[in-house]
Amino acid sequence: MQHLTVLTGASRGMGLAMARQLLAPNRLLLCLSRQISAELEAEAQQRGAHLVQWSQDLADTSGARERLANWLAALKPADFASATLINNAGVLPAVVPLGEVPEAQLVNALRVGLEAPMQLTAAFLAATGAWAQAGWQGPRKVLNISSGLGRNAMASQSPYCAAKAGMDHFTRCCALEEANRPNGARLVSLAPGVIDTDMQVHLRGSAASGFPDRQRFVDLREKGMLTSPDDAAARVLAWLDRSDFGSNPVADVRDA
Repeated sequence: MQHLTVLTGASRGMGLAMARQLLAPNRLLLCLSRQISAELEAEAQQRGAHLVQWSQDLADTSGARERLANWLAALKPADFASATLINNAGVLPAVVPLGEVPEAQLVNALRVGLEAPMQLTAAFLAATGAWAQAGWQGPRKVLNISSGLGRNAMASQSPYCAAKAGMDHFTRCCALEEANRPNGARLVSLAPGVIDTDMQVHLRGSAASGFPDRQRFVDLREKGMLTSPDDAAARVLAWLDRSDFGSNPVADVRDA
């Protein structure tokens, strides 16, 4: 019997690292990203892992939801021991005050960073909830990759901070809903720590005149305080295996 995992933003950074660590013969892994990874496909074949990759623009939130809902509806619940959704994809627009963020970038950041996770979570909960109502007893989990910036405001980060704060709060709401259902899903919005990814490069490369906290991110790199994508992925995936997963719907990998 296989485990089912759906992962967004799997083509680079921590998302790619998570995808690689999730590859296994006893898992069906569906990855949604704008680009399909030939590297990941080759590794899956080498390991005998079951991998499906979709080239999916998550800014098309309704399209992504419908596509996932239809795919899940075609599966046989009896084939799976568990079902997990990991909403990892996010977008960092121009690091400037809100009034200077281009309209298209603002819309895209909120669609990919907040609306898409909500739409995909809705599709996942509806589909696997139907499985549970029909007698399927496997654990259902949703892991939303949040950020400390969703809990601490920062100048010139309005779209990203707002998306992550919204992610935290919709996770709380869904956790309350699922707690009232038989075999309800468990949800966590998890801050993964500070990771050495393209986002950090973007932040360090922003103009100090429009980003007062730029030096903070420069210092993080110079002082060796950034976690590698591989290490961050391992810590995040280990959170999924905790016996108390979901007891606190908003958490941080640095929590005890």
